[in-house]
Order: sequence, then C-alpha cells, then structure tokens
Amino acid sequence: MSTRPRRLIVNADDLGLHPSLDAGILRANREGIVTSATLLAMGPTAPEAASRAREQGLAVGLHLALSTRLEPAAGAHRVPTVAPDGRLRASWAEFAKAWLTGKVRRAEVELELESQLRRARELGVEVDHLDGHQHLHLLPGIRPMVEAMAAREKLPVRWPDALPRARWLRTPGPALKTTLLTVLARTAPRARHGVRRVSAGGVFEAGRLDEAALLAVLDAMPAGDFEVGCHPGEGTPHVPEDPAWTYGWQAELEALTSARVKARLAERGIQLHSYGTLASAT
Repeated sequence: MSTRPRRLIVNADDLGLHPSLDAGILRANREGIVTSATLLAMGPTAPEAASRAREQGLAVGLHLALSTRLEPAAGAHRVPTVAPDGRLRASWAEFAKAWLTGKVRRAEVELELESQLRRARELGVEVDHLDGHQHLHLLPGIRPMVEAMAAREKLPVRWPDALPRARWLRTPGPALKTTLLTVLARTAPRARHGVRRVSAGGVFEAGRLDEAALLAVLDAMPAGDFEVGCHPGEGTPHVPEDPAWTYGWQAELEALTSARVKARLAERGIQLHSYGTLASAT
C-alpha cells in the first residue's frame, strides 16, 4: 500500500470568458473545493475576473487559447493565420486541422502565446501554471512551444493523461476526444528542461461533472499529485464567443460545493492544493 499522500488541485477553466462563469468559479472557490482557476487573458470579462480572483485569494494560471472566437492578444493584424478573420478559430478541431495542414505560421502562434502571458500579467495575475484551452497545448508542434515557455518561466503544465475507462464507452464522442488527448500526452517526448507535468483528469467528464461523476473521480484518484479540471458557472449562460456551447455549469457548481464531496475528500485523506502550494510542499 502506497504511503504517498493524495494531493489534489481542483482547477476551474475559462475565468474571464463570461460573467456567469466567473461568478460560478469564484463561488466554487469561496464555498466549495475549487483551489485554482485558469484565465482566458483576452476574455471579455478578464480584467474584472482577474481583480476579483486576486481579492479573493484564488490562485490563477494561464489558459492558453488558440480557439473559441476571441480577439487575439497580439492583435489580429500581427497574427493573420492564427486569427484569419480577426478572431481565433471557432473550435479545437478547426484549429488543429489548420495547424496540422500548414495553414498556421509557427511564429504567429509563438507571438500569440507570449502576448497572452503578457496580458495576464498586465491584469495583475501572478501566473502559477500553464494549461491549454481545449487542451491544444498537446498538439504536435504546439507542445514544445508551451513547454519552452514553461521552462523559461519555471511554471508547471497541466497534463491530461488519464487512462480510458470502460464507462467511457457509453458516450463515444467525449471518449474519443479524451482518448486522443491521452495518447498525445503519453506518447510525448520527455518534458523539456525538467518542466513539471501534473497529471490531470476531468477531461472526459467536462461539462458533465455532476456530484456522482465527481465522487467517482475522487474514488479513482491514486496516490500522488493530480488535477481535476472543472467548469462551474451560474445558470445556463449564452456565451457569444461559442454560441453552441452547452455545458452543465450549474450542476458542476453544485457538485463542487456539495457536502458529500467535501466529506469524501476527508474520508479518502485527499489534500487540496493549488499549483503554488503543491510546489512549495514538494
């Protein structure tokens, strides 16, 4: 039996994208188990969200984005192949296709990612880790750029490498995407310059992380350090940058503030951390 502790980061994505999502993330931190969030630095509500997170003491990382129809941080005129009509491409699949077929210039991607980091810091965020919106940081060619940034800035990186489970077969779409990400994560070369990759789950459950699903994730959590990604929000917001997007934001918020979930953490001896506290405890 392992004597290693179970140390868990509960990270909420998409801070700065919409007021209802920001409100859910901040409440899940105040009243629930969310310990960390990642900021979309060019999101329409990013300045206020960053300020409120700082006032609340919520740890914040950078949600590097190359998809979802946001205006690029570098300026559209400087990254025309990243933002062909003045905004990022609509979906991860659309960007991945363009990137893998050579329609996106590498230098523009590097400029955009660096501009997002600079924008986050201009908003007062003490960035404590990096991850990728829709996990595009795992794409061949993108991963080395992100890890080079992480090495330079001495920041850890989310690494969604959860092994497939039998229950994934009930929902083939999310199962296929999650399995693809796992393959990319587990077949990637060793991290550059000692960059720390933190194993992450919650990808398959994204948008459907209700109480039962979250309890199942906690029950399956091995010893060691782990992140669970989540998407809490209040109500059922319409997000103009992705109008077809329909997640169970409210159900996730309720799960993340659930007394049963908090009790399960205690029963299993799972310690809650942010990326910063995890690093200082190592």
